[in-house]
Amino acid sequence: MRMAWSSVAAWRWTRAWFVVTGMLMGVMGLSGCDQLGIETPEKAAERQVADAKAVGSACRHAMRAIEDCYLLNPKAEKSAVFTGWREMDEYMRENKLEGIAPVVPRPAPPAAASKPSAPADNDDEDTEEPEAKPGKGKSAKSSGH
Repeated sequence: MRMAWSSVAAWRWTRAWFVVTGMLMGVMGLSGCDQLGIETPEKAAERQVADAKAVGSACRHAMRAIEDCYLLNPKAEKSAVFTGWREMDEYMRENKLEGIAPVVPRPAPPAAASKPSAPADNDDEDTEEPEAKPGKGKSAKSSGH
């Protein structure tokens, strides 16, 4: 019976050793995830904010208005772009630096910005036209028959 007890104890110790070793290997393997390029959501958000700040500072250095910067980079977070733009503006003023003329031309104003003023005028005309159209249509039908 003593032999059976020692084999059971040895089996338990062996099993425990494998479990502990497996857990340690798993922890060590997961600790290198940053080096493998696996990105956590927090790191992705930090990277996006840093990229947006860089875009803002580059826009300021290129003497672009913040609105132009927003138009040229619609996917960038606006608050971070503004933060980068403002930081670069302060830096350039403190060090008396001149900006660089941008190579890319300024974006044309979007067509959607000019359209809202035009439909506002047409809305008044549109409300008058439906009233006039049924009368014209009926008179044309009645005179044609």
